[in-house]
Amino acid sequence: MIDMETKARIRHLFHAEHWKVGTIAAELCLHPKTVAAALETERFKNKFVRGSSMDEYAGFIREILEKHPRLRATRILEMLRLRGYTNGIHPVRRLVAAHRPIHREAFLRLRTFPGEQAQVDWASFGTVPIGRAKRKLSCFVATLSYSRAIYLEFFFDQKIDSFLRGHVNAFEAWNGTPRSILYDNLRSVVLERRGDAIHFNSRFIQMQGHYHFDAKPCKVRAANEKGRAERAVLYIRDSFFAARPFTTLSDFNRQALIWRDSIANARKFQDDDSRTVADAFAEEQQRLMPLPVNRFDADLIVPVKSGKTIYIRFDTNDYSIPPGAVGKSLLIAASESYVRILDGDQEIARHRRSYDRQQMILNPEHQDELLKMKQKAAGSVSGGCLVRAVPQTESFLDAAFARGYSASAQTAQLIKLLDQYGPDELRIAVQEALLRSTPNASSVAFILSQRWKKARRKPLPFVDLSRRPDLQSFDVNPHNPEIYDGLIRHNS
Repeated sequence: MIDMETKARIRHLFHAEHWKVGTIAAELCLHPKTVAAALETERFKNKFVRGSSMDEYAGFIREILEKHPRLRATRILEMLRLRGYTNGIHPVRRLVAAHRPIHREAFLRLRTFPGEQAQVDWASFGTVPIGRAKRKLSCFVATLSYSRAIYLEFFFDQKIDSFLRGHVNAFEAWNGTPRSILYDNLRSVVLERRGDAIHFNSRFIQMQGHYHFDAKPCKVRAANEKGRAERAVLYIRDSFFAARPFTTLSDFNRQALIWRDSIANARKFQDDDSRTVADAFAEEQQRLMPLPVNRFDADLIVPVKSGKTIYIRFDTNDYSIPPGAVGKSLLIAASESYVRILDGDQEIARHRRSYDRQQMILNPEHQDELLKMKQKAAGSVSGGCLVRAVPQTESFLDAAFARGYSASAQTAQLIKLLDQYGPDELRIAVQEALLRSTPNASSVAFILSQRWKKARRKPLPFVDLSRRPDLQSFDVNPHNPEIYDGLIRHNS
């Protein structure tokens, strides 16, 4: 239960300030159902004060509110008590709500010439699952102010490269550029603002200079200046996004363009209901500035230093590079579809971009090149007996090395497993690990332990030869068991 003062505040915010139920609930830290229940008519019936009429205080309240229009009802109640008022706050709230002056700012309806202006904004649409990752889904929205033609494109972030790419794709879809574009004070546009003095984002300035339009950030807390884009976002939420399943980003954008052409552009043109938005856009398109010859490169450029393996990490995923680039300072150029790795100006690798997380994207040619260079990496002197006993370990160690594991450490673990379980069992476990694509000695050890546990067998105890290095590298050539059979028959 909540007290009557909280209920009265809910009523004030709802009826006098026109706040929504959800907004009131967030402000007062209440459940929306509690707010809705407090707004029931029966709980807020206006009751007149018995024994004392409020009429004698109405003039005082009206006079106070004319001088101090934002004064709260609780403060006015204290002032009334000094003047003899002895009843509760609810009649006071009712009179305050009735007499409080409401000042609403009036706005002129602005008209723009065709091709003169566009408005751009981001809209957030929650998160979507991509494999093991959750990505924030955002929509880039650009609206031509004259025709109300909309360009929309969904991205998994609101970073500068996505923001620039949205502009480039919108201009190409319109086959032209408006003379000016209105923005909120987005970080992708405005780095710092002091009054009317603005420091623009340098990448944004490059794109602006490439397409020759004038950027006009709105005044702070003046969303009305960008009303067409705000209404376009609401229209997209209600008409396109609501109850639409998400599959892939490319398919979602394909559906968005179909909706734009078949529904958004087919609606009535606001200034002349005898025409559609598509008709007005056809007129406006002729007034847009022509596109430059070259497309602006909006790819995200990230410097990166490769480590000891043939992989570099970008956006939580690992992408392979040629072995010759290991240890170098490289550049990543990421678009919405591809990740390119550059060594200076030269492209050395290109991969499809993954929006999942902790994925290894491998070009098989990079692995083959590495294996040729490191063909003997796993066949060290200490591992010679291992390869002779279980030839499959050579391929196993090559695959483990390509995954970034230490060949020497893997060899040492496999030798221990060979001593414990024998060559036949190790051969089976290594083959199974390769089939599972888990070239790791720990995986082999797990497979062996499960096999012996199922067979109710125990591995042989491990013999520590760290103090006898001469015996560690001592190899014995296995003989044909038939020799011993012959000896037995001869002695018998």
